[in-house]
Amino acid sequence: MALESTMVPLGTPAPDFSLPDLRGNVRSLAEFTAPALLVAFVCNHCPYVKHIEDRFGEFAAAAENLDVVAVCANDAEGYPDDTPEKLAEQAVRASWAFPYLVDADQAVARAYKAVCTPDFFLYGPDRLLAYRGAFDGSTPGNGVPVTGDLMRAAVASVVVGEPVPEPHRPSMGCSIKWRS
Repeated sequence: MALESTMVPLGTPAPDFSLPDLRGNVRSLAEFTAPALLVAFVCNHCPYVKHIEDRFGEFAAAAENLDVVAVCANDAEGYPDDTPEKLAEQAVRASWAFPYLVDADQAVARAYKAVCTPDFFLYGPDRLLAYRGAFDGSTPGNGVPVTGDLMRAAVASVVVGEPVPEPHRPSMGCSIKWRS
């Protein structure tokens, strides 16, 4: 079932995290030091993520002054397409060069109030929430091209120290697959 992202209040501090990447290296919030930080809750099996994954990889590779970190919080036991091995295949397939972290106990997703995949949280240099919402207006089957225009505009505002104009369009995707 498709859900829309929770519109977490702007100005909310980025919750700290220490999570393993796909190579087993623990990564934490403090190591991401670019003026803007995008935390993206994604997974391998969701058609909404698959719909944007190539363009998301291109966007992240081209973005300046932006650190991107992806987090998969899905229950990999119930959804074997979201095991670290399958996530690694996705990263290769979509040319994702940014860290892809595994939130096995789902505590980080809960701290961020993430509810769907994809779910995007963009922070400024102070690591206060500046944008939460959609990558663009495209969803599977709606015929709108995947451009990343909403995220690109949000990042452009953040890196020059300006607020991201509202309203922010919620992201839409599959629900995070919570453990029982």
